[in-house]
Amino acid sequence: MWDALAAPILVLPQARRRSILILGLGGGSAARIARALAPRAAIVGVERDADVVRAARRWFDLDQLGIEVVEHDALAYLRRARRQFDVVIEDIFVGRGRGVHKPDWLPDPGLTLAARRVAHGGILVSNAIDEAPQVVRHLRGLFPGTLRIDVDDYDNRILVGGPALLSGRALRAAVAHSPVLRESSATLRFRRV
Repeated sequence: MWDALAAPILVLPQARRRSILILGLGGGSAARIARALAPRAAIVGVERDADVVRAARRWFDLDQLGIEVVEHDALAYLRRARRQFDVVIEDIFVGRGRGVHKPDWLPDPGLTLAARRVAHGGILVSNAIDEAPQVVRHLRGLFPGTLRIDVDDYDNRILVGGPALLSGRALRAAVAHSPVLRESSATLRFRRV
């Protein structure tokens, strides 16, 4: 699942993998893959739950990833932020177990605010479940190109907004050739939406 969330980084040329913002850092799983795909990138992870950050530091070696951890509410962060990123990954859910869902501020105004943090030519990635149709409509209004990544045996839909040239075929090929993601390529499905 986290491989699919970070995989869109590969659509950007190496020179465009300089900065990544992760909204909903959690235990750092997406950050770990992002770091492997963009070893020199400045990565900022925003997580509102201090207990989650403490657990990630203690049990999942979060501090070894060399990322800037911001303990803050993602919506408040987006409203104040001015910095732009080559990649913004939104992985925010509330609730527990099968009852997880996006907070009321996603997709709107959250994805609009997140898109403002995306540098020209960059991408915005959103992890959605039941909200996928609304997220797709919102991304289409914000970006000229949109992709959907499905993961076998998961309800999640990874949705990507970016440049018009965004291509599921190109991303599929990049994942298949990536030493980091190659093993996951058989479980991922890519298509334009």
